[in-house]
Formats: sequence, C-alpha cells, structure tokens
Amino acid sequence: MKNPLIKRFPSIACCGIDCGLCPTYYTSGPSKCPGCGGPEFSSKHPSCSILTCCVKTNSIETCADCTQYPCEKLKSWDKADSFVTHKVCLQNLDIIKQRGLERFIEQQTSRVKILEHLLNSYNEGRSKSFFCIAATLLPIDDLRDIIINAERRIQEESISSDGIKSKSKIVKKMLTHYAINKNIELKLRKNTR
Repeated sequence: MKNPLIKRFPSIACCGIDCGLCPTYYTSGPSKCPGCGGPEFSSKHPSCSILTCCVKTNSIETCADCTQYPCEKLKSWDKADSFVTHKVCLQNLDIIKQRGLERFIEQQTSRVKILEHLLNSYNEGRSKSFFCIAATLLPIDDLRDIIINAERRIQEESISSDGIKSKSKIVKKMLTHYAINKNIELKLRKNTR
C-alpha cells in the first residue's frame, strides 16, 4: 500500500519552502531530509500539520492548490524561520498559484544548481546554511553575476584549489555585500510565533 503522505514533488514543500535549497536536504547520513513528504519523511521530520492538511486530508501538492489558500496556518508563516528561511514561502506559493508547480520547479532548478555549485566549490564546512539562504533570497541573475565576479577575483589572486577557506571568504563577502546593499538579511530569524 502506498504511503498517503508521499508527495509527487517532494522538492517543494506544501508550505512553499523549496526543499532543494534547504541545508538538511544536503546533509549526508541518516539525518538527510528527503524533502516534504518524500520517502521516509515522517521518520526523519516531526509531524507537520500543513503536510497532513494538504496531502492526506485534501490530496493536493501545495497550499497554493487549496481553495482556502491562504489559510490561518499560513497567516504568519513567512514572519519567522526554522532551520530554513521562510521569507519567500508565501511568494513561492503565489507564483505556484499563478503559473503552476511545474513552471515554478523549472525556475527553482536554476537556484538549486547555483546552490550546488556554491556548496561543491566554496563550502569550507561551515557555510552550508549561509549559502542556502543566499540561494533562496537573492535574485538568480545577480547570484550568477556574484559568482562570476568572485571566481574572477579568486583567479586574479591566484588562490589554489586547496585554498577553500580563502575562496569561501571571498564568495561570502561578495554575497553579503550585495545583500546589505539590497537590504536583504542573510541569516535565519528566531521563531517568535
């Protein structure tokens, strides 16, 4: 019998979180999250009333598909964070409602590729969450430009491939500088709900 809480697209959470941009999605070992409603999700993640409402109760993929969207459960969802930023969750759901989930996933695939490049090339072991937040919140084209400029600077400074800390510092500094200029905070907010 099929698990009724397995979603067709576990990379996008019912609540609008892009699981492909979450640090626990990129964790190795038993604590790795399979995405919202993915295989073995319930054994790795605490009970989620939004997932239960969407998938089990209403048989829909995201809250954007619900006739009651936005409901009380989502009222303050984007005001505080958990282990992943919630700042754009409701915006994501609005895009899904307007354009459809498949088109949203196509758009987010670019963000995931950028994040994977950041993690594979510049994560010195302490920057996974920072890179996940940056990949979630900063505009895609600007992320690409920042990486190109950072790589140019790394090459100009002749930083070797084993100088991961130096490379990471340059990329993080450029991402932070951009975010400050755009008034975007690249850190998680405490849960005040």
